[in-house]
Amino acid sequence: MLNNIIEHELVIDGKKVLLQTGEMAKAADGAVLVTCGETVLLVTTVASKKPRTGIDFFPLLVDYEEKMYAVGRLPGGFIKREGRPSEKAVLTSRLIDRPIRPLWPDGYRNDVQIVATPLSVTNNPPDTLSILGASTALTLAGLPFQGPIGAVRVGVVEGELIANPTYEQIDQSDLDLVVAGTADSIMMVEAGCNFVTEEMLLRAIDFAHGEIRNQVQAQLDFAQKCGVVKKEFVPAEDLTPLFNLAWTTLEADINAAFHDFERDSRQEKLEAAREKLDQAIEALPEEDPIKVLIASSGIDFVSETFKKVEKKIMRRMVLEENVRADGRKPEEIRPIECRVGILPRTHGSALFTRGGTQVLSLCTLGSPGEAQELDGVEPMTEKRWIHHYNFPGFSVGEVKPLRGAGRREIGHGALAERAIAASLPPKEEFGYTIRVNSEVLESNGSTSMGSTCGASLALMDAGVPMSSPISGIAMGLIKEGDQYKVLSDIQGVEDFLGDMDFKVTGNDKGVTALQMDIKIQGISLEIMRQALKQAYEGRVHILGKMNEAISAPRTEMSPWAPRMITMKIEPDTIGTVIGPGGKMIRSIIEETGATIDIEDSGLVTITSVNGEGGERARDIIKRLTMKIERGLLTKGKVVRIIPAGAFVELTPGKDGMVHISQLENRRVEKVEDVVRVGDEVIVKVVEIDDRGRINLTMKGVTPEEKAQFNGGKTEESAPEPMPTH
Repeated sequence: MLNNIIEHELVIDGKKVLLQTGEMAKAADGAVLVTCGETVLLVTTVASKKPRTGIDFFPLLVDYEEKMYAVGRLPGGFIKREGRPSEKAVLTSRLIDRPIRPLWPDGYRNDVQIVATPLSVTNNPPDTLSILGASTALTLAGLPFQGPIGAVRVGVVEGELIANPTYEQIDQSDLDLVVAGTADSIMMVEAGCNFVTEEMLLRAIDFAHGEIRNQVQAQLDFAQKCGVVKKEFVPAEDLTPLFNLAWTTLEADINAAFHDFERDSRQEKLEAAREKLDQAIEALPEEDPIKVLIASSGIDFVSETFKKVEKKIMRRMVLEENVRADGRKPEEIRPIECRVGILPRTHGSALFTRGGTQVLSLCTLGSPGEAQELDGVEPMTEKRWIHHYNFPGFSVGEVKPLRGAGRREIGHGALAERAIAASLPPKEEFGYTIRVNSEVLESNGSTSMGSTCGASLALMDAGVPMSSPISGIAMGLIKEGDQYKVLSDIQGVEDFLGDMDFKVTGNDKGVTALQMDIKIQGISLEIMRQALKQAYEGRVHILGKMNEAISAPRTEMSPWAPRMITMKIEPDTIGTVIGPGGKMIRSIIEETGATIDIEDSGLVTITSVNGEGGERARDIIKRLTMKIERGLLTKGKVVRIIPAGAFVELTPGKDGMVHISQLENRRVEKVEDVVRVGDEVIVKVVEIDDRGRINLTMKGVTPEEKAQFNGGKTEESAPEPMPTH
């Protein structure tokens, strides 16, 4: 037989998941076909035979490859081939990467690539199955991966926690939580919530961990069934002598630098310490093992070791002295300043500053038709709330070419987008497409949470009727053995040298989003409990500062923001409004300057910066779609005059006649004495005869009825009209 298929089955909350290897992608180091219902994914991994030289990081590459055949659709666009990854594909790649990356031995430099390809997607979301598949493929490859890991999504349906809910169940749930971890610890948390309490989150995470343990055991059993022999990894270099030299040379200098709580001054002292280490190494004999290692490796082990000394001293300071690198206590938040309405032309703007992090957020409102179209394997096909995050090089004092958004920018933008979504009004109440751009102007820790706060302020400044302002905070962790400290509002150095980046958003009632990444091999539920408690206190403090700038959405929108008019027409009249080949709707748009969106239900949304243009568009559509029957009161245009009366256009292609006797409450000698071609007149339908001819009256319209077309004023109180002849 060409194939030696090996299978293993596990159950996730009642759903059967089949793991299969030996038939597909046999050239890969590890390949697994993951099937749950009619959702099927192929996940592969390949590792280079030799380590990459000249680098000081682990070169892991993760790609989630969406193919439209998985949902039986052709890709959009002219080329009909998948192009750049969708935002969802990028986020799923990050979701796979984040819990796997920390679980490799120090010094491992072999290239490792993971490719997850959904082959068939139905009602079971493929993202958590991709994480399971990636861990399984790595385990089957026998690589020195310190897993396996499991991953599960948790939702709440009718008060019950469920694992790996379907798309329909996710839509019904107030919680959309993804948890990944090993059998012993939590590695990653990602969530969007509808103001869920911290206790509910902890319950859900604990529930998820039970499912994760089952997945880990299933992978170990599968690997044993496949006869996998795990490769051992021994680092090629022993850096202990270099670290000992750096420690004895620099401990006092770096300790003094970290007790200087002014960032620029501290950086100068650290640069001086680095020069001192270079001099100490230069003074060593040429045959010294340290010097030989540095000269032969091609890797900057000196910088790597210097960072290790920094890390040890900074962490010791937090654990033993309860003091952070900028002098704060673990629970202390940096100074915050908020300003709104700072730019005149934008629809809403805000500047959020917290310590050395500053974000400028700008809100733009658009028509429903400007919603983002999504071309992916997920059920959602459009998005009306969009948050874009930009991180230019000048924000950290670096030269960096401006290119398209990378995975980090997309991930940070999506986190803030998810955080605020729970507070936005439904489309039925506020039909605008909403976009916020968050521009990072300065970065020293948690710009994603700064953009969450800035976006919330900008939305309220724009008059978007949010149910509540949303704030966010990033929590950190320093852990050595059983001793640990949870840090509130981490800055850059604490993120870089710490063990956790745990972001929490929400208001004083509940959480709207979570994102946790760690750099150690997992944390306990108790640490998460403390982190959530401190995060609650921190975000409430930040909300107080935000409320000082703006405490509720503005009641008046910017004069530059478009105004929106909604109306309902009968679905069978939609074709009349659109016209042959879209001719009619294009002519309305050209005449009024308004944007017009029509849904299949007959809901018409008219968006226009010029209020008069919007009203004009509404009147035209109303005339186009109105049902002409006896008693109808409307405004029309005189299009033809004959001795017997005037023909008035009621809708395009539909005229009625006002007999000369029906023009005024007096004898009229000549039609032109009352109306002329081009005049707009208010008429009432008197009769529709058996041949479909429409008879109208002008004299039968009361002053009160005329007032409906005259801004509420009766004929007697209305100003004199300008002469038209």
